[in-house]
Amino acid sequence: MKITTWNVNGFRAVLRKNAFEWIPDVDPDVLCFQEIKATLDQISAEEAIIEPYEGIWNPAERKGYSGTATYYKNKPLSHEKGFGIEHFDIEGRVIRLKYPDFYLYNIYFPNGGEGNKRVPYKLEFYEAFLEICDDLHAQGENIIITGDFNTAHQEIDLANPKQNEKNTGFLPEERVWIDRYLEHGFKDAYRELYPEEEKYTWWTYRFNSRERDIGWRLDYYLVSDALMDRVEDVVIHSDIMGSDHCPVSLILKE
Repeated sequence: MKITTWNVNGFRAVLRKNAFEWIPDVDPDVLCFQEIKATLDQISAEEAIIEPYEGIWNPAERKGYSGTATYYKNKPLSHEKGFGIEHFDIEGRVIRLKYPDFYLYNIYFPNGGEGNKRVPYKLEFYEAFLEICDDLHAQGENIIITGDFNTAHQEIDLANPKQNEKNTGFLPEERVWIDRYLEHGFKDAYRELYPEEEKYTWWTYRFNSRERDIGWRLDYYLVSDALMDRVEDVVIHSDIMGSDHCPVSLILKE
């Protein structure tokens, strides 16, 4: 099974760029999009179709902001949108699919915002979701979390760690939440497979950062410890354009 995540930075913008053309070549079973910035009534019915997938959209209430969408080939046992916590759910940040042997969460974690004003909201989101994961693990369930975490975990995960120590995305109080997830039964699948690899998934549009590969690794797969032996590979598709993020694929052994 192959799962691919991508922060599209605007579904309509990706459509204008014809930037979904890579999908048949990568051929994922599930596509997890974040920051769709659109509702279904803002695009045509044809534009919402990605063959041969079925799609679930969870847009934010606020127009042109946040939102997630998940497309799948094989119908899951069930799906849910959100956490059931209103001040998170209005931003359309979560879609959960249930498969026979795991839950798959497509999540657009909050950004700390200009001047780090939304860092408390972001940390509250991390905490609320970890409680949900703890409950599922206690029930014997396995979990795959993917999406844009909006946090670089370690210095190896961004090109300029020293210059960014006081910037959201690399604040100590943000990074410690990745540690907590790892302490609560998860593995960072990419880092487990590639402990010393310096590869990034997001580049600012400024300063020719992508061409110079001055980036951050913000797009992750956290998998339950019991699932890690099924992880065959994690592939960062840094050559695929169309957003300030690139897609990342998780390949699971059947």
